[in-house]
Amino acid sequence: MTNPAKPLVITQGDPAGIGPEIIAKAFRDAPDLLRGCFVAGDVATMRRATRCIADGAHTVDLPVAQIGHAQEALGMPPRCVPVLQLPDIPGEVPIGQISEAGGRAAAHSVLWATRAALRGEVAGMCTAPLHKEALALAGVDYPGHTELLQAEAAAHAGVTVAEMPVRMMLANDELRTVLVSIHVSLRDAIAAVTRENVMQTLRITHAALWAALGRAPRIGVAGLNPHAGEGGLFGREEVDIILPAVAQARSEGIDARGPFAPDTVFMRARHAPGHPGEFDAVVAMYHDQGLIPVKYLGVDQGVNVTLGLPLVRTSPDHGTAFDIAGKGIADARSLIEAIKVAKRLSVNAS
Repeated sequence: MTNPAKPLVITQGDPAGIGPEIIAKAFRDAPDLLRGCFVAGDVATMRRATRCIADGAHTVDLPVAQIGHAQEALGMPPRCVPVLQLPDIPGEVPIGQISEAGGRAAAHSVLWATRAALRGEVAGMCTAPLHKEALALAGVDYPGHTELLQAEAAAHAGVTVAEMPVRMMLANDELRTVLVSIHVSLRDAIAAVTRENVMQTLRITHAALWAALGRAPRIGVAGLNPHAGEGGLFGREEVDIILPAVAQARSEGIDARGPFAPDTVFMRARHAPGHPGEFDAVVAMYHDQGLIPVKYLGVDQGVNVTLGLPLVRTSPDHGTAFDIAGKGIADARSLIEAIKVAKRLSVNAS
């Protein structure tokens, strides 16, 4: 449970995607978990979402109630969707279409929730998917949630973005991975493998997982090149950059090991029945290296957690899925898992 005095905010995501309908399904299917949660967004958009998930198998009444402030969410009955109507947010947009209005609505919701979390008005936030192209059309100069949250947190703290380093962790019950770089080209991701960036990632991972686990985490580090460079035969990043960073981390008391071959380290870290993993998390050198293994284990179970922020933020590990939006068939399990994690982390933070 979250701090009982503070609600948890869920951003509605891009209104043209599946965000609103998986939020509605979460309120319908996990009423106990969703007590004390509310949506920052548009009432009409959420009412449309409740209509699109209605079918013969699910006839539970799912009212959408407009609230005037966050605290009202704490007193709402189960299977009622409290929505804080944001001023000047675009309303219903065509489902399944990339648009400036959809990007603006998603950004507006995220900005409101982030600022409320930074002011301490909510226990944490869970973000429904937004579309990066729509975000760009809306004039938002950030490639995704993580970078936008980082900029807002840095501004709130009165520091530069460089002084507010954050990392993306994708996790499920079997595997956690933390990324050295996030939404950049592969060419830029390789350039981002520096000793400083690897060290920052190890420090952030160590601090965040110690808080979550209550003990020092065991961190495996993936190499960048095939076979982790094979002693310099396939590239020298492991020898010149990653290995020295791991050694420095160990000198600081961080239980980091590696670099290991990236095609096997995730299997070694996986916690499966009868096979306890060797590591609590793997630090991956770039986006797809770290995310593919977790998503392969099941998109419906994965949770994205932003590490290094002075607030709790989680999200499901999938996108807007415009191709199925509005059909009522989107799976809400990843969002439900993300809300569980946000509630658990908010207890640790408080």
